[in-house]
Amino acid sequence: MNVDAESIAHAAYIVAALLFILSLAGLSRHETARQGIIYGIAGMAIALAAVIGLATEDIDATGGILMAVAVGIGAVIGLWRAKVVEMTGMPELIALLHSFVGLAAVLVGWNGYYEVEDDPTQTHYTGSLLDIHHAEVMIGVFIGAVTFTGSVVAYLKLSAKIKSAPLMLPGRNYLNLGMLVAFAACTVAFTVEPNLGLLIAVTVIALVLGIHLVAAIGGGDMPVVVSMLNSYSGWAAAAAGFLLSNNLLITTGALVGSSGAYLSYIMCKAMNRSFISVIAGGFGMEAPSGDAGEQGEHREITADGVAELLADAESVIITPGYGMATAQAQYAVAELTRKLRDRGIEVRFGIHPVAGRLPGHMNVLLAEAKVPYDIVLEMDEINDDFPSTSVVLVIGANDTVNPAALEDPGSPIAGMPVLPVWESRQVIVFKRSMATGYAGVQNPLFFKENTSMLFGDAKARVEDILRSLDALAPAGAGSASR
Repeated sequence: MNVDAESIAHAAYIVAALLFILSLAGLSRHETARQGIIYGIAGMAIALAAVIGLATEDIDATGGILMAVAVGIGAVIGLWRAKVVEMTGMPELIALLHSFVGLAAVLVGWNGYYEVEDDPTQTHYTGSLLDIHHAEVMIGVFIGAVTFTGSVVAYLKLSAKIKSAPLMLPGRNYLNLGMLVAFAACTVAFTVEPNLGLLIAVTVIALVLGIHLVAAIGGGDMPVVVSMLNSYSGWAAAAAGFLLSNNLLITTGALVGSSGAYLSYIMCKAMNRSFISVIAGGFGMEAPSGDAGEQGEHREITADGVAELLADAESVIITPGYGMATAQAQYAVAELTRKLRDRGIEVRFGIHPVAGRLPGHMNVLLAEAKVPYDIVLEMDEINDDFPSTSVVLVIGANDTVNPAALEDPGSPIAGMPVLPVWESRQVIVFKRSMATGYAGVQNPLFFKENTSMLFGDAKARVEDILRSLDALAPAGAGSASR
């Protein structure tokens, strides 16, 4: 291998790693998110160029053609999916992409095994290094296989191809622990005497464990699962980096793994969930047992009625959820926000940490619709303001505004911090029907005296309200009459 080419590649790795760190820093704030994406793209482009440059030193023309074809196919598929995917489909797409990382780690692990077994005299692994290599193979395959099947199950749940309810097998915790013990035993045995049977056994165990871990987690915790799988995919990439002796892959995987783990921890705190419980696949969680039926009589309101309430309001808080994303109502909501502010009405957004099916899902939607960043507030920033708010619009949210989390100790979401929208003067809930939310828990908010239901497609109903507002007194007249 050309020393100069290797030196250039390692220098490129350092630059790429720094760009990845800058990317993570940029993605931490709305205002710098776009710049963070640019840093990430630049870092990945440099990394790919360096890897391809090094690879061409050791492969023949046929290998180079195959590599170019593989890169080309991947690029075309990636560009196509990025172009056609809707924001509502982003959570399941991300879960599916995580599965590819896990599968790649499994394939790299198996290749690492055959690389040594095919010609042990040519390998640079000797003595204790060979034992470490064997352990790396098993750990990489295990993490990758868990990530692969876990991500596939998450994709199926998020896309509603399977039920979101948790799978509660008898002794499920002991099953998980048993598989972990079996993995540890197989890894020790493989390090002493590597053989194909043990590698197959660990692969199968990890595939089953990945399925069971995520299947045991209920729909209400799926945003945490996506974040958790993001962390798993990072550690899988790091494991592959060790097997490939690629420092950049190790660094990048560690960045993704650690940031994903920290984000999962933050989200668990926001949902009053045990971090260990969630990453262990619902360890200690009970199945929902509450009655999902209606708990009283609800009151309905028309779009004209909502427009009149808004025109007379002094302050409005909008709490969006996945229903807003499904209806693609963010642009109509942004226009409603603009018109209300033109009337001198204070409008703000209250965002629950797990609103939607993905961390930051609602923030991205609102940013896409050009809603000002300074009126989009996190739950902790806005919860104290609900009692002094005239009207709250709950658009497609359900579990994140459910008072049962605070009032019913027996509820499956008991203890989960929520947005106390019911403390405001008037609550308007936009929903297609009286059906329960993604967690399958009935919401007593719908039956409170200060709550009115506006049924139908969220986008269509907001557009109806906009037309009704235009038909009312001009901007400024409402505030003058107060």
